[in-house]
Amino acid sequence: MTTVRQLPTPLVVLLASQFAFNVGFYLVVPFLAAHLSGDLHLAGWVVGAILGLRTVSQQGLFVWGGAAADRWGARRSIVVGCVIRIAGFLTIAVTTSVAGVITGVLLIGVAAAVFSPATESAIVAWGQHLERRGGPTLTDVVAIENICSKAGSVCGPVLGGVLLVVPFSTTCFLAAVVFGLVLAAHLTIPTTSHTASLRHPIRTSLLAVIHDRPFLTFTLIHSSYLLAYNQLYLAAPVELTRLGLPPAAITWLFVLAAVVTILGQVPVTRAARPWGRATTMRRGYLLISIGFVTVACGTPFTDRHGWGVAPLLLFVLLLHLGQMLLLPAARDVIADLSGGRHLGTYLGLSASVGGLAVLVGSTLNGHLLDLATTPTWTAPIPWLIAAIPTALSAITITPFTRHHLPPP
Repeated sequence: MTTVRQLPTPLVVLLASQFAFNVGFYLVVPFLAAHLSGDLHLAGWVVGAILGLRTVSQQGLFVWGGAAADRWGARRSIVVGCVIRIAGFLTIAVTTSVAGVITGVLLIGVAAAVFSPATESAIVAWGQHLERRGGPTLTDVVAIENICSKAGSVCGPVLGGVLLVVPFSTTCFLAAVVFGLVLAAHLTIPTTSHTASLRHPIRTSLLAVIHDRPFLTFTLIHSSYLLAYNQLYLAAPVELTRLGLPPAAITWLFVLAAVVTILGQVPVTRAARPWGRATTMRRGYLLISIGFVTVACGTPFTDRHGWGVAPLLLFVLLLHLGQMLLLPAARDVIADLSGGRHLGTYLGLSASVGGLAVLVGSTLNGHLLDLATTPTWTAPIPWLIAAIPTALSAITITPFTRHHLPPP
């Protein structure tokens, strides 16, 4: 709170927006599959395809959304993104057709691709500005952003669960109201710092990023993080099933993740400050890789004493400790590589490459996860393979920072 009180009002609005974005998103999306299958009686493959379209429309368009933010300015992109997201929620609220649902889901995904890179680039620009003036550092600001995002990702599903007693359309309307409040805040208070207000043509931004080989190398190194984090959605439910626990038990894993992040982000960020970026990121990747190995060690055995869930809990803890180390440091690295220019495009392309890594890596590991459903000697294989990308990132990040980044 001491750090928050030092932040200018526009930056506080941006950070509060990250909280509100996740509240509105998690009000609806976690319960969308149940609505499509239960209320609209759609086949399972149709539900899966619709949810996949949302991911593709969001992650795949991040780079274009970032370039648009560099062209329009962050504030305008956030406003446009909020309008698109509101339209998406309202469309899902009033439609019962497959075409209508697909339209609404695509709007929800496109909206995130428009406002997320804009919000992140504005926060980075403010963080750099404050750091140069002797205020809170960029890593401090990004740490607070991560806390706000995680808090929203907890409040949203909890509120959505409470609202299961009302029609799903009502929940969608409420989510639209949340984004309406964010829209009103950004229309009222200018949130773009002078360092983020430079305008660049979309083609110029895209060419600058595509030809930045050090940055492209870093996106490949760091894409392992998003791939690893996605296993919380893909592999963790498989382990819960192996342990004989209901799929709904994953809710408690998200609660644990949120509590760890909210309580630990600032202390972890400050403890890591003397290490330097290379050491911080190396340790972050290693913690995540060790988390996968921890689960792998427990999968061949039958849980006879009720402690079988301990490796999975330790995985969630290590995954989020790694995240707390990686996110502020990675954002700092991207800011340095961009030189303060085309920030939206840099952040957008980083997210898009991460999304592509998730698509390819999770597809491959998804085929292997059948081996992990029963306690046999083959059960550790998917978890050990999942540990490899972050282990490689831990190995390569130090030489990368030594050759391509100035001393902090």
